[in-house]
Amino acid sequence: MSLLAAHINDAGISLVSDDRVLYREPGFALLDDDELTTGNAAYASARVQPRRIQNRYWSELRNEPLADRRFRHLSAADLVSQQLERIWSCAAGSGNSLVMAIPAYMGSDNLSLLLGIAAELKIPIAGMVDAAVAATRRQYQSSVPVHIDFGLHVATLTRLTQDGHAQVERSAVVKSSGLLALHDQWLRIIANAFVRQSRFDPLHTAATEQLLQDKLTGWLDAASSDEKVPLEIEHRGIVHKAEIESLDLIAAAAPVYQRIVSQLRAFYRAEDIPAIQLTDRVARMPGLVDTLKARVGGEVYLLEPGATARGLLARCRDLQVGDGAVSLLRQLPWDQAAVKLRKSKTTVKAGRPTHLLFGDTAYRIDSNPLTLGTQPAGDERWIGLQQEMSGVSRRHCSLVQKNGQCIVQDFSRYGTFLNGHRIDDSAVLQVGDLIRLGTPGYELRLIMTEQDDGS
Repeated sequence: MSLLAAHINDAGISLVSDDRVLYREPGFALLDDDELTTGNAAYASARVQPRRIQNRYWSELRNEPLADRRFRHLSAADLVSQQLERIWSCAAGSGNSLVMAIPAYMGSDNLSLLLGIAAELKIPIAGMVDAAVAATRRQYQSSVPVHIDFGLHVATLTRLTQDGHAQVERSAVVKSSGLLALHDQWLRIIANAFVRQSRFDPLHTAATEQLLQDKLTGWLDAASSDEKVPLEIEHRGIVHKAEIESLDLIAAAAPVYQRIVSQLRAFYRAEDIPAIQLTDRVARMPGLVDTLKARVGGEVYLLEPGATARGLLARCRDLQVGDGAVSLLRQLPWDQAAVKLRKSKTTVKAGRPTHLLFGDTAYRIDSNPLTLGTQPAGDERWIGLQQEMSGVSRRHCSLVQKNGQCIVQDFSRYGTFLNGHRIDDSAVLQVGDLIRLGTPGYELRLIMTEQDDGS
């Protein structure tokens, strides 16, 4: 009997022991003729019986009855209880206590309910740890790590401090940016490829739509290594074939990737060297690693499958089931060798702004800071803003060209927002960015002007 570790993420809930993975299935539930099925069995019918599927019960864990009339006699807590009981049954005596890695999208109310469900099932919980901390087993010297993972419906980003251990500094949940949003985009574009090339519409029937979903993972793996992906499905004895460009799959995912990039850029200060840590499910998304390198810079580090649960198990062996309340741990020591990044200029490929567009006027950004606020100070270059606008400070922020970067520095107590996300002290700007100050606020766009020689 020993400690087991579970990574509670609805995109792939996993349970591991020292030597093997005991369970890894998504947070799907199927109610068919009053029989409730969870995990892979439910996922295998998700496209065939979509009205009988639930897949938000982990991320929206509550006691209230579900809205769907077929599930009205059940709550999200009932579905979690069903799947958690099945997860624990896979242990089959392999462990006597459980430690859980918790994603950033689960709040304190969700965790209290989860612990109550575990108590009812007589599952001894030794501890809970933030999932990003559990996955981060080594220090990234001279850089700032941000951990990224996907749930079914959201992406989670966690910035970590490294003062002697890995510790959560700041987390964000990026909505409409989970695996299901990506899968829906890719299934549509793949179906269109079949229609154009073979006159067969795989979305015409639920059975062939399910076939597309079942084959999607393999096609995505191929897209990560090849320029073209051969597509093939068999229906009623007939084999239908098509082909799709990997770049087409990447383009279809661009809106989701852009939402993640926007949030991630607001996490990094101008002087930071990014160390972007990805779970294996994030790393498998075609084109995402290249997008992060091009738009954010720094280095990208890919974790092995099951890294979060294994990192948890390796560093939590001293946790014991106690009589007191179980609290969420937000820091752990490292247990692997540190990685040192070279301190070099970022490799971001996006253009560097030369001007700030405010109303009908373009203001030059150079080595002399351009300051925005309601009350000019001294001889500073200044853009005056109306004092009546709520959330604007006397000296709100400034823009400057420094060390080959265009930088915004926030001085306000209200915050400066980059593409809708509040920055932390400073951020690097790119052509096309929007800066917002105040509420409802001023919006200012970053642009690049053409030189006399056309450059």
